[in-house]
Amino acid sequence: MGIRNIRKDNDPILRKKSRKVEKFDERLFTLLDDMADTMYLANGVGLAAVQVGVLRRVVVIDTGDGIMELINPEIVETEGAQCEEEGCLSLPGRNNVTFRPMSVTVRAQNRDGNWCLYKGEGLKARAFCHELDHLDGVLFIDRLATEDQIKEYPSNEDEEE
Repeated sequence: MGIRNIRKDNDPILRKKSRKVEKFDERLFTLLDDMADTMYLANGVGLAAVQVGVLRRVVVIDTGDGIMELINPEIVETEGAQCEEEGCLSLPGRNNVTFRPMSVTVRAQNRDGNWCLYKGEGLKARAFCHELDHLDGVLFIDRLATEDQIKEYPSNEDEEE
């Protein structure tokens, strides 16, 4: 296991589209382990492979209930809406309010290549959307909430604790 460098700011790789994972092998397992170590060291809740310079459709997420490894993920269902503050390990110090679904269901492969469904609400839904956006070269600053959206969907984050 190792720590990888997180690509930051205007690094052009962050705007590239990631490719599907075809091989489930030791190289992939090392990438997943390194991404988890890197995410935890940086105090993040998610990390996409592109953020460490690897253009593969791989994401790790931990919003407090254990690591999720998502390979070739795709959003299959969304529900509701939320406006909450987001940040990004690739854009340090830049937190902004984004407009995201309140509930998200993702279909992805696990490290064994088996397809699974993952459902998340609130923070986990935001993390799914944020990290999957990275796989298509989209950054959270491309999803900023408008004033009208913020008024219509006020923050509930303080109430969740």
